[in-house]
Amino acid sequence: MNRKSRDIERRSRLLVDGRRGAGPVVYWLSRDQRVHDNWALLCAQQEALIRGRGLVVVFCLVTDYPGGEQRSYHFLLAGLAELARQLAELGIGFVLLRGDPALALPPWLHRIDACTLIGDFDPLRLKRQWQRRLLAEIGIPFIEVDAHNVIPAWIASNKREYSAATFRPKYRRLIDDYLTDIPAVIRHPHPGPAASPPLETDRLLGEVTGRRAGPVNWLVPGETAGKAAVETALNDRLPGYASRRNDPCGNGQSNLSPYLHFGQISAQRLAWRVSGAPLAEEDRQAFLEELLVRRELADNFCLHESDYDRFAGFPAWARQSLDEHRGDRRPYCYSLAELENGGSHEALWNACQRDLVATGKLHGYLRMYWAKKILEWTSEPEEALHIAITLNDRYSLDGRDANGYTGIAWSIGGVHDRAWPRRLIFGKVRFMNEKGCRRKFAVDDYITAVNLNHRRDRF
Repeated sequence: MNRKSRDIERRSRLLVDGRRGAGPVVYWLSRDQRVHDNWALLCAQQEALIRGRGLVVVFCLVTDYPGGEQRSYHFLLAGLAELARQLAELGIGFVLLRGDPALALPPWLHRIDACTLIGDFDPLRLKRQWQRRLLAEIGIPFIEVDAHNVIPAWIASNKREYSAATFRPKYRRLIDDYLTDIPAVIRHPHPGPAASPPLETDRLLGEVTGRRAGPVNWLVPGETAGKAAVETALNDRLPGYASRRNDPCGNGQSNLSPYLHFGQISAQRLAWRVSGAPLAEEDRQAFLEELLVRRELADNFCLHESDYDRFAGFPAWARQSLDEHRGDRRPYCYSLAELENGGSHEALWNACQRDLVATGKLHGYLRMYWAKKILEWTSEPEEALHIAITLNDRYSLDGRDANGYTGIAWSIGGVHDRAWPRRLIFGKVRFMNEKGCRRKFAVDDYITAVNLNHRRDRF
């Protein structure tokens, strides 16, 4: 077995066997929306080449996805339009289906007499439900590939990890073997189904139900733009990352999380580039810790904890401590609508919310503070969790993601954290406030910058 086949095989697993049809190999693309550096597409092409079949990529557009807004659909559809063009240049078909994949895919697969189905790994509940229902309806082999993580989530750990401290040693034992260069997809030599017409992205965007958050204009979607953003990060943003990453005024974030969320860039390719870049070692290690260990720990949490977005998913010590403080008096208590409109008494929190609404992105350090204040200003932790997830999924370009659910669970429920000295409302969950932020960065400068940008974006 050559290296390429070995790398594909160990990132893949056969979930169900069956009778192969006489038609093309199908890649059901979902989480990893790119042509290049995509192990799932490479797996599908290898299967098609071995069997002398055509190759087609299919995407199922669900226009009422929970938390989905015009903002996220615009980013998704623009990326898919570019992906379809790139696939056509490689002799690979692309088909867009509408609706629930478990309902839309089976009749289409039957109609084309599909040979084999390849699908993306995703730890989120709705995606896994789609997959289970789909597997019950199809009679062909289904292969799942984790092209989102560098180490497949089911290999990195077979259980829910308590913290980064327990996950990191397991991860580091494997990473050198998995962090490799990625082979290129080739022009496919076997014809497949007739090409679909170009995507009418404006018309499709009109079908989306979410209307609260419109597209942003500071970030260009798609694989090509994502690769350009990687170059900008390597040259301009990652030097000094270790010292600047917690300063929202310091231009120290990579701005790559939307591209990673939509799978328009590969985390493995990014890590490969960072590993070989002329960066200070402290900057390289700080960034790789976030990109690899912390990001893949989030997938571990959502894969092994079915209640990743519920109070029941918090560790026992945090649930007990929060329960003990349910009756604590809240000096301030806000509704979802008040918080969504940036209507708290605290200028920094309001600026964070306006920043999120206007740009679709909130600095990582501030997102922790933002979520913890929601816990402090709501009647119970369940309500805080609901509001934080609702606002993050609704407005953030990288919302509806394992990283988001895990980050909010860390902020509100102590997931992957330890118990801290007891406080009112928070119990033993880590506390953050504006005073602590002022020790980290120039809070007033951030508030001023957000207010100016917010007014310009709206007027």
